[in-house]
Amino acid sequence: MIKAVYPGTFDPVTNGHLDVIRRGSVIFDKLIVSVGCNPLKESLFSVEERMEMIRYNVKDLKNVDVDCFSGMLVDYLVKVKTNIILRGIRTVSDFEYEFQRALTNRVLNKNVETVFVMTSEQYSFLNSTLIREAASLGGNVGQFVPPDVEKRLMQKYNRSRRKNTE
Repeated sequence: MIKAVYPGTFDPVTNGHLDVIRRGSVIFDKLIVSVGCNPLKESLFSVEERMEMIRYNVKDLKNVDVDCFSGMLVDYLVKVKTNIILRGIRTVSDFEYEFQRALTNRVLNKNVETVFVMTSEQYSFLNSTLIREAASLGGNVGQFVPPDVEKRLMQKYNRSRRKNTE
């Protein structure tokens, strides 16, 4: 069985992420989408919320599991008994960044392999930061995220707007 881990912050999960997950589920026998806890990043959604959103949107993919991890990705790979990382690439700058990460992971664990999947062109400009920013300003992000994620974004930002006006 060929198992891979697709790690990320997924804050929030986007249609681009889901594209990579769906395509990865065809390539690998088992795909673990793992939400990373990065103490250097301030997240809008909790790890549990992010996992819920991903689970809801991949429930039709029987070979996809959703998990979370903290610490070193290479240590997590050992824990889940795989050496394969799946990463989505949108742009040349993504490739440069991901290439450095892949090489670093390989230095940390010589058995780690990273598989890159090009994101479909309609998602090549998407990233969670831009979506959060647009949603925070009241923008319509429905074309970038699934409906349940859009609803959660609007709830988060409506709550924060109310707090800021009180």
